[in-house]
Amino acid sequence: MTDDSTRKRLAEFIRELSGADDVTITRLERMSGGAVQQNWAVDARVTNGEYAGEHEWVLRMDAPASVAESLTRQEEFRVLQAMHEAKVLAPVPLWLCTDTGVTGRSFFLMERLPGIAAGHKVARDPRLVSDRSRIARELAANLARIHDVKPPQPALPFLSTSLARDNIAHYRAYLDTLQESYPVLEWGLRWCERHRPEREETTFIHRDYRTGNYLVSDGRIAGILDWEFAAFGNPFEDIGWLFAKCWRFGQHEYDVGGVADAADFIQEYEMLTGRTLDAATLRYWQIMAHVRWAVIALQQRERHRSGIEPSLELALTGHLISDLELEILTLTADGAATTPATEDDTVR
Repeated sequence: MTDDSTRKRLAEFIRELSGADDVTITRLERMSGGAVQQNWAVDARVTNGEYAGEHEWVLRMDAPASVAESLTRQEEFRVLQAMHEAKVLAPVPLWLCTDTGVTGRSFFLMERLPGIAAGHKVARDPRLVSDRSRIARELAANLARIHDVKPPQPALPFLSTSLARDNIAHYRAYLDTLQESYPVLEWGLRWCERHRPEREETTFIHRDYRTGNYLVSDGRIAGILDWEFAAFGNPFEDIGWLFAKCWRFGQHEYDVGGVADAADFIQEYEMLTGRTLDAATLRYWQIMAHVRWAVIALQQRERHRSGIEPSLELALTGHLISDLELEILTLTADGAATTPATEDDTVR
């Protein structure tokens, strides 16, 4: 990616699509984070045309080894376009490239928003989040806009629908492919199966809405990142993921991603959406979140083990599973969270 020929091909790609007379890439550098996809900082000088001037962009590219649940870059680009139509805070998508001759893999370019996303910094540095109540309300308001998008969406025909029963079947099928056994994860799946909600609303969901995937700038939410897992599903899945203990980065006194109190978030979300989030429903989706993250951690570990993408980060992710199993056992220790479901009662 950093050789002169790649820079020239990328500059020519941008020049053609932007209508510029000339484009010079002044910086092309791998960004931190992005365990599933790769993000590259692109600084460019554009001569003439609509984009004339100095720009800071992000090139989002396929990783060498993929995760099965991830959207393609073309699909993620379409999702970003749809989110902008819905007034969601997210980077503006600029240009999509499916020609692997430019960088070797499919990619798209988007604007680079200001701020810090690193979860351990956002959760632990009080200077970044000076008003916790405001952050909670902004996270809730942005999620409400996301959940206001309902199927069908003609521009997003590729999105799958994953409600509780679909998630359970999917995670169980993956565990069945592994040589090792994971009885706690099987227990968590069975618990979720026995206590799944009787009826489910279906909306667009981000599926990775958490601290670490939003940018904080001047104490405010600047934008939501990493849309590769987007789908249609139960809107409370996103909230359970955001509230999951595994995404608090050690700041467990703040239920909302280690940065804010639950009451501030829930009050704002309920007011904006008209939905009611009770404790049992939240607990159910927190349990599902820990099962899901454990499955993803196993998938990340297998990417490393395959030899296609040797990575210390991916290898270490596999060591999170015991902590996730402990939380699953803790959350399921004292009985059911919801009334057991009956057959064929899911609203799609």
